[in-house]
Amino acid sequence: MASHSVREAIAAFRRAPGLALLSAMSIGLSLFVLGTFGLVTYNVEVTLRTIERRVEVVAYLRDNVSAEQLEVLQNDVGSFPEVENVTHVSKFEAMRNAMQQLEEFREVFTDLEVNPLPASLEVQLRPDYRDPESVQRVAELIALYPFVEDVQYGREWVEKIYQLRRLGGAVAAVLGIAFAVVAILIIGTTVRMAVLARREEIVVMQLVGATDGFVRRPFLLEGFITGLAGGALALLLTYGAYLAVNGSLIDLEWLPPLWATLGVLAGGILGLAASDTALRRHLVTYA
Repeated sequence: MASHSVREAIAAFRRAPGLALLSAMSIGLSLFVLGTFGLVTYNVEVTLRTIERRVEVVAYLRDNVSAEQLEVLQNDVGSFPEVENVTHVSKFEAMRNAMQQLEEFREVFTDLEVNPLPASLEVQLRPDYRDPESVQRVAELIALYPFVEDVQYGREWVEKIYQLRRLGGAVAAVLGIAFAVVAILIIGTTVRMAVLARREEIVVMQLVGATDGFVRRPFLLEGFITGLAGGALALLLTYGAYLAVNGSLIDLEWLPPLWATLGVLAGGILGLAASDTALRRHLVTYA
């Protein structure tokens, strides 16, 4: 059974190599657009993760905080499940950092008789707790301590990061579905043409008792192989676009191996699904 399906699928490619090539190219171009968008989406995700790592809660302490109170606060905050690390920044360190980061105001800071900058705790959060709700919850808990003067975490900035992530996910889903439909239509049309070209052979096979499964398998295999070829072509085109853009315009990260593999397999699965849909419709006609 399997060997017959393979032989028939290979024979179909030999009978109409131009049609098979055209189908694979059409599928490849459709998936190439999706692959290019996937490359952009992945790099946006990498950028957002890089920015997300900078998300932190800063608790500014009152000047009269004691060493015991500071130790209690550090231990308590460090025990929060959302917290990855807690760093104490003294008044002296705050002034030194300000002078390094704001060199244009170095003379102003030097002339000050009293250090106006407060000590603080910089609270880094675990990767799974950098969403706006978790950040706000940690900030509100820290603000309950009476020796904490103020808590900052850039609420609007954190919310915008997650809005961009949700928007990117929604756009990726819509475009992915749209181009998947286009690929299915292309493969389905190709299979229908192949079925029509071999309709007399199919009728004869059905008359001598061949089951629908026996008739369908070569066409399904043909659609799967065509989809795989289109997926591989799309991957090559996407990599070419990556090489053309990376370094010359902007620095990009190439897709993870899992994404690339799934992209090629997606082409095969689309080819299989489209072939199955087309065959169900046409084999009933010839039955």
